[in-house]
Amino acid sequence: MKRFNYADEKISGIELMIAIPSVLIGVGILTLPKSLAQDTIAGDGWIFIVAGGILTMLIAWCIAKIATLFPGKPFVEFTSMVATKPVAIVLTLVFTVTGLLVSSYQVRSIADIAQKYLFDRTPPEIIALTFLLVVVYAVSGTRVGILRLNMLFFPIILFITLVVLAFSVGSIEVGHFQPMFQTSVNGYWSGLKAGVESYSGLAILWFYSMLLRKPEKAPKMALIGTAIPMLIYLLLFIVTIGVFGNSVTANLVYPTVELAKAVEIPGEFFERFESLFFTIWIMAIFNTTAVMMDIMVFSFTSVFKKVPKQRVLFIAAPILFFIAMLPKNVVTFNKYVTILVEFTVINNLFLIVLLFSLSKIRGAKIK
Repeated sequence: MKRFNYADEKISGIELMIAIPSVLIGVGILTLPKSLAQDTIAGDGWIFIVAGGILTMLIAWCIAKIATLFPGKPFVEFTSMVATKPVAIVLTLVFTVTGLLVSSYQVRSIADIAQKYLFDRTPPEIIALTFLLVVVYAVSGTRVGILRLNMLFFPIILFITLVVLAFSVGSIEVGHFQPMFQTSVNGYWSGLKAGVESYSGLAILWFYSMLLRKPEKAPKMALIGTAIPMLIYLLLFIVTIGVFGNSVTANLVYPTVELAKAVEIPGEFFERFESLFFTIWIMAIFNTTAVMMDIMVFSFTSVFKKVPKQRVLFIAAPILFFIAMLPKNVVTFNKYVTILVEFTVINNLFLIVLLFSLSKIRGAKIK
């Protein structure tokens, strides 16, 4: 089959804005209420969603602002301009490894969740392999095509989420939010970590800002793009705690899916709404996996420019599948995910400080 090539490789500010929540809202939203409920009391978790969201918006703005200092330049090139080329190559290859690991996490997650709720008799390896092949097919096409798939899928994901929230409001019990502000100091620290980590995935701004037709719009679009998942997380957490309470939410594996299972549509003309919800949510996980895998390819081919994109994908795919299937149980898998997410957040903060400082020393103007 012949590949379709778009007329240009440039994107609009809106496409970048939609791509950000498309990447941030993935598997994490299925477990975020659980993570926050474990570390907080009653409904105090909303504080950390807002605090983490504001901090993430600041980080996203800084990344986009640094990228716009060098319009049209790939990450490895503008990093070479403010640091040395060897440093730029190392930092770029870090994103290659990160993209590979995050993609493997998404693939393993979709296999485990799909087996639990949809395909209970299908081995997770088969589910993971099928999903991986679809993602590889998508990423082997044009980069702009992936971003336009985000534009197609995200409104559907948003609509289904709002439907779940709307039909769950009637089951909320106000008493589940009390007592307020009783979380311990350690709980506040753990909650803040969980809140910030739920927004990991800002690597997209380091690489895709160069595709903008109007690079000066990147900081504004980054702020709006990160504000969208913050609002979704906030509404979802409030409704989940209101329906199930803190202690129940903390003991559910995937509270968001359980919330969808509890939805009762008037007239009872549609049963097992969670099946529709999860089917739609596969789109969200697909968006995240496709973009992170593309960042893996993008970063690698920007260093090794003579290596074809498809070759990188076909070599990386078996490695990715092996890593995804490596954890033997949920506990090991969760430890792996925690370390990975913490590293991505620290890496973004490190790059902001490093590149901002070197840009100022070299005379780049950051307004």
